[in-house]
Amino acid sequence: MEQTFNGKPGDLIEINRELYQHWAVYIGENEVVHFTTEGGQSSGPLELLSSRAEVKREKLTDVVGHDRFKVNNLLDEEYDARDPSIIVKEACEMVGRVLQYSVVSYNSEHFATDLRYGKAESRQVQIAALITGVVAVGVLAALGAEQKRGRGRLEEEKKKTSSTLALMRQKHEKKELSIV
Repeated sequence: MEQTFNGKPGDLIEINRELYQHWAVYIGENEVVHFTTEGGQSSGPLELLSSRAEVKREKLTDVVGHDRFKVNNLLDEEYDARDPSIIVKEACEMVGRVLQYSVVSYNSEHFATDLRYGKAESRQVQIAALITGVVAVGVLAALGAEQKRGRGRLEEEKKKTSSTLALMRQKHEKKELSIV
């Protein structure tokens, strides 16, 4: 079943790839401008962390392929969107440019939000960083707990060793007393 589309020029299009979202700017007439690497699938986790990518103007259906997509002006509540005619004009002026691409600092979402809001942001990168931070905190907490348990066991072993040494000393002293 074909997906219905009700985008307006200047809207951001979120395309759900399998493991990430690719972003484009709708410019009208079923066309988008997007920032993509050689393989045509920018923002992907298998891409190099940093490489070169090109700004392309293509038919929305060609960019989307069989993936699901939607209009997602995700930062409209946080920032004022620029005038649609300026967004479209600047997007079209970028076509053909080859720019530095980075999964973390400048991917297709950064590109699209920069055109719409004048601010290059990527929520998927922020979410990934947050998840990574939470996982890291969890791992560190687990390591800390294990280390604390280990220290507790070490303290127990020290006490046992001290007790054993004390008993051995007492026995040794008794033997010395009985010999004398």
